[in-house]
Amino acid sequence: MAGGLFALLDDVAALARIAAASVDDVGAAAARASAKAAGVVVDDTAVTPQYLHGSAADRELPIIKKIAIGSLRNKLLFILPAAVLLGQFLPELLPVILIFGGAFLAYEGAHKVHEKVTGHATEADDEVSAEGEFTPEHEQRTVATAIRTDFILSAEIMVIALKEVVGSDPSASIWMRAIVLAVVAALITVLVYGVVALIVKMDDVGLHLAEKPSKGSQRVGLALVSAMPRLLAAISFIGTLAMLWVGGHIFLVSLYEIGADDGLLAGTGIGDALHAPYDLVHHWEQDVHHAVGGFLGGLAGWLLNTVLSAVVGLLVGGIVLAVLRALGVGGGHGDEHGTEHGDEHGTEHGNEHGDEHGDENGDEHGGEAPSEDSPKL
Repeated sequence: MAGGLFALLDDVAALARIAAASVDDVGAAAARASAKAAGVVVDDTAVTPQYLHGSAADRELPIIKKIAIGSLRNKLLFILPAAVLLGQFLPELLPVILIFGGAFLAYEGAHKVHEKVTGHATEADDEVSAEGEFTPEHEQRTVATAIRTDFILSAEIMVIALKEVVGSDPSASIWMRAIVLAVVAALITVLVYGVVALIVKMDDVGLHLAEKPSKGSQRVGLALVSAMPRLLAAISFIGTLAMLWVGGHIFLVSLYEIGADDGLLAGTGIGDALHAPYDLVHHWEQDVHHAVGGFLGGLAGWLLNTVLSAVVGLLVGGIVLAVLRALGVGGGHGDEHGTEHGDEHGTEHGNEHGDEHGDENGDEHGGEAPSEDSPKL
């Protein structure tokens, strides 16, 4: 009896060791996969605060919560099953999907650059209430728009993570990959929207500290409040750079992998052509690394790769933007909406102004407004 009990305990201990090793494997794989997706995470973190501009202070955290829940739902219910099945049965298509994701990020970055260069945004005017805050209907549409944008970025993150898992352990089971991706999804969602919540509430924390009797707290609070606009501007700038850099790098690497020895177009002329751009960038990076040498050489090579990737992202994004604007599918939508809104506003304002002017004119000239037969000046 005692021997059977000890044997059972020994089996339980063995199972516990296996489980612990599996947890370690999952943790290590999730950490590696999350690190690979860090560039897109920066982009996601930089993009989200822009959706909160104009919302009431007491609605900021509820909006972030809604977007975070939608993001996690995107990752776990839609993206994860599709990514796992794709990685299990058609892994050679992963670089193709990443090309579209990289092109999307490059397009977003190029769109931001275009808005900055032309000096006007293509977004429609925000609908605000009488107090100057978002209406509930606009808030609902804003959350839905943010979740749709997050779906693209989340898909990019999950595919990059899956690609890392498949590459680091090709023999991993489909369940192992699913668990790792679920951990990555939860970790990145908490990280991104936790940081976003801290960013958007920084001014509230500053105001709270500024009301404290302590002079030191007041100085810190006022510094936080005054730093908020510069921080948001810096985040927007970093987000644009991240879109171009990450989008261009993903585009180059994915083209390389499609033409690689085990790629979709391996051994073909097209595959060799797709293989060449990243080879060239990598060759220049190695040349700079060896020419400078040491840590500074590695840093200089990395910076060169980053700059060239951003240039590629700007070119790819510019091409996509130009094509979409020519087709009337994207890029010009905001302008069209803005023009329509402006026309309506102008017509309404003109009619209102005309009526007021007519009434005033009529009062001044005997109480009658000019008739249709009156001469027009």
